[in-house]
Amino acid sequence: MSVVENINSVDGEDNIVRDVVVRFAGDSGDGMQLTGNNFTEATAIYGNDLATFPDFPAEIRAPAGATFGVSAFQIYFGSEDVTTAGDEVDVLVAMNPAALITNLKDLVNGGLLVVDKDAFTRRNLTRAGYLENPLEDGTLDGYRLLSIDITREVVETVKPFGLSHKFAVRCKNMWTLGLIMWLFDRPREATIDGLQTKFASKPEIANANVAALNAGHAYGETAELPSGVEVYMVPRAEVTPGLYRNTTGTEALAYGLLAAGQLSDLPIVFASYPITPASSLLHTLSSQKQFDVVTFQAEDEIAAAGAALGASFAGSLGVTSSSGPGISLKGETISLACATELPLIIVNTQRGGPSTGLPTKTEQSDLNQALFGRHADSSLPVIAASTCVDCFEVAIEAVKIAVKFTTPVILLSDGYIANASEPWHVPDFNDFEPFPVTFETNAEEFTPANRDPETLARVWAKPGTPGLEHRIGGLEKSFETGDISYEPDNHQKMTDIRKAKIDGIARFIPDQEVILGNDSGKLAVVGWGSTFGPIHQGVKRCRKEGLDVSHIHVRYMWPMPANLEALLKRFDRILVPEMNNGQFVEIIRSRFLIDARRLNKVSGQPFKIREIEEAIKAQLEA
Repeated sequence: MSVVENINSVDGEDNIVRDVVVRFAGDSGDGMQLTGNNFTEATAIYGNDLATFPDFPAEIRAPAGATFGVSAFQIYFGSEDVTTAGDEVDVLVAMNPAALITNLKDLVNGGLLVVDKDAFTRRNLTRAGYLENPLEDGTLDGYRLLSIDITREVVETVKPFGLSHKFAVRCKNMWTLGLIMWLFDRPREATIDGLQTKFASKPEIANANVAALNAGHAYGETAELPSGVEVYMVPRAEVTPGLYRNTTGTEALAYGLLAAGQLSDLPIVFASYPITPASSLLHTLSSQKQFDVVTFQAEDEIAAAGAALGASFAGSLGVTSSSGPGISLKGETISLACATELPLIIVNTQRGGPSTGLPTKTEQSDLNQALFGRHADSSLPVIAASTCVDCFEVAIEAVKIAVKFTTPVILLSDGYIANASEPWHVPDFNDFEPFPVTFETNAEEFTPANRDPETLARVWAKPGTPGLEHRIGGLEKSFETGDISYEPDNHQKMTDIRKAKIDGIARFIPDQEVILGNDSGKLAVVGWGSTFGPIHQGVKRCRKEGLDVSHIHVRYMWPMPANLEALLKRFDRILVPEMNNGQFVEIIRSRFLIDARRLNKVSGQPFKIREIEEAIKAQLEA
């Protein structure tokens, strides 16, 4: 449905749009991520619900005009709940031919297309793969085209500020942003304040960008635009009153770790090595030293994992993060954490693989690695975040499990969750129940092998505490004393007790609930991780059509909730959408002997709502 088809007239005056998908696309140097973020901020301030999807190339700076160097930012906003970045695009801003040719397929028929006509030179057209200029050959007749000399308009606008041509042209993203802000009646004040703050030491740059923003807005107000191009109003969403902020998954995860440190009364040592898309977690935490967090950029992934585990041995909360390739390198240290039974948080922000793969694209292909990618029988808990906001609570939960059961915990995120953003109803920290850690202090009959009889957690004793001197390491230990033991029966017992401890976590986690729909019926769509948004919307739309379908979303990947098998067996069919070749579906099939059906996608892009809808209807018709 295009913007035009989505419009309802109120008293013949205003155009009311329920929801809209806007995408900004251009060269990686055109500032599309900045443009998108500013538009997102304005939309959040206005009061719409929203979700975003930044999509950028792996190259730091690809050749200008190259299709593989196109950077895009998509935002879906509306007056109802929004859980994905949307499917088809209603408004596409294409700053050059490469951006047009790579994104036009997603623009709905009749959608609005805004292009910078000045960028459609013969050289750029050839580089993008066009034989003829699409602005002139009728290719775009099915869309409402706004072909504007944006570059020329910008250069003229910023002349009074004495910028070189190079810096003047860089303001064209703000000009375009001003036009789109006019189109949807977005406030500009926050963007203007942000520009003036960012370029406080370079007022001529700040003033030029502000002038470009205002000029783009004025162009929309004064130009004779084609029929059907006018201001569209998207009503504010009905949301729970309170304090909101726009947050990415990375930010929410960082704040969740900080909150967990305060709730557990533990200092945090975050050790990592830069890798896309996990690096931003280090960037965020490094500026939060006031919350008793130490950040350490190690020389490699192995050193980072070792430093984090060493911090846990010393009585801090060790945290390390990476993406798939880095998690592989950390594997030996993670296994060591299983053997020593120390708390350790391992964040895996998944990306397209294998190997270097698709560094800036998203995927869910590290589930098997998280569950089984260690030495011997070294089971550990795995927990997955489902949305940007969910990262906050998942981080707290991961830490709670790690310290309660003295175990490493893998927390799964992915590139989509990490980089996307959504409004977050900031919770009251006082509503969270503290779980302060109690270190072993009793020297009488102490051994590092002592365990809590209920959780089977090994005691956590700070090294150097008088009377509690002890040694731990990767060699197998005696169940009774904690000393090194090569006895066959002891190794069997230690392997069994470590497994029992992890399996027993299922008694302490919540039962699995149905997110949307009935707890029995014809079809359940079972998801995990960032598939939440499209699954939820797909199920919601199908239920509006009267279809018997429910949504179940799993947070605790291992051990799984104790009631999950019984819940799944109350449905005639199970459909499992995943951004991999079917890893969770195979676990469901093998563990529960359920003939679950798969829906797999490994394109580096998240599921679209229509893909889920079509799969639901196909299953119900089968």
